[in-house]
Amino acid sequence: MVVTGSELVRGERTDLNGPFLARSLLALGLEPARIEIVGDDPNELEAAVRVAVADAELVAISGGLGPTHDDRTVEVVARVAGLELVVRPELEQEIEAVSREVAERMKRDYPDFAGGVRKQATVPDGAIALGLAGTAPGLVVEIGRTPVVVLPGPPPELQRLWPNALTTPPIRRVLDGGVPPLRRTLRLFGAGESMVAQAFAEAGGDGDGVETTICARDFEVVVEILAEPAAEKRAEELTSALGASLERFLYSDDGRTVEQVVLNLCHERGLTLGTAESCTGGLIVARLTAVPGFSATTLGGIVAYSNELKERELGVSAELLAEQGAVSAEVAEAMANGARGQLGVDVAVAVTGVAGPGGGTDEKPVGLVYLHAVTPWGGKGSSFSFPGDRDSIRRRSVVAALHLVRRLLTEKRDEGGTDP
Repeated sequence: MVVTGSELVRGERTDLNGPFLARSLLALGLEPARIEIVGDDPNELEAAVRVAVADAELVAISGGLGPTHDDRTVEVVARVAGLELVVRPELEQEIEAVSREVAERMKRDYPDFAGGVRKQATVPDGAIALGLAGTAPGLVVEIGRTPVVVLPGPPPELQRLWPNALTTPPIRRVLDGGVPPLRRTLRLFGAGESMVAQAFAEAGGDGDGVETTICARDFEVVVEILAEPAAEKRAEELTSALGASLERFLYSDDGRTVEQVVLNLCHERGLTLGTAESCTGGLIVARLTAVPGFSATTLGGIVAYSNELKERELGVSAELLAEQGAVSAEVAEAMANGARGQLGVDVAVAVTGVAGPGGGTDEKPVGLVYLHAVTPWGGKGSSFSFPGDRDSIRRRSVVAALHLVRRLLTEKRDEGGTDP
């Protein structure tokens, strides 16, 4: 994967295309070898493409397909392939139709777009067109025996055209030689990485066609087990052994994230969910609403950063705030109950804390966070002293809040009773 864009190299944006393509190719039975990010300089891009074509059986390039002067991917690919650039009249007409609609919406004259239209309709001779995403055409170009997929940089556009590339003969030729691996994903909360590593070693470790990665982040550990088809039994044995030894930390053995687990638990019981957030500033509800299909379950959230909003929007009393302080177990509980009432939800979770870098005291240092969740059958609170900077404290608070809700919902389900 070659990802181009100077804004990515400078750190102004994060690359989403390389990981997307890598995951997709792995699922199709191809081993992702490398993701290289280069700027808009054509010499750097050309060098990266030449190395990729020499090393790999399939190359995917994203970015640099726009109408402006610094969009040079197509001309670079043509130069590496030794192909002439030609204007495709049918492609030009297709791009023109889209561009005229854009010009009309923007109340601009079409001639302003004509040069860019012709540029985007100019492609390497013999290239396979994949259709348009916006005005950018996706392409497949063969360089020797190596197919090169050229896709737009905006992730939604790339993802729209990627399935088209997979149906082309050059790509099918490569994919037909790949075998999708068996994949098992275990997600754990509260287990240390060294503990998981020890359990993994005791379960037999890698080998015999099985490859495992262990990744720790924000008090969660993700174990990814990949296996060749012939190693399915070994992979299942390893998965079972890890699940048994780490059972009390295991919350997902099918790859689902904590927000997906929480939403499914709510959906199964017909419960609605809302949030009250102070130091996390809406990050909990943002993570919940990023999961599609649960608009009837996640009703929303209240961000009450100031004490005034905690009083007005969540009903937290001024006396409680003065007596206990905004960062306290009592205020977290009051926020959760307030959100449940104000939002009209069955389940609510609240978080308040000192995310830093300033604002901490000896009694309430930076990293101190209080959480509370309430349900129709009761509530539960917890507190943490998180290490790290502001960003990591906020991320960890979100994870801890979601797991607090998960534990409440799971405990009630496991009791087997009906909700009061």
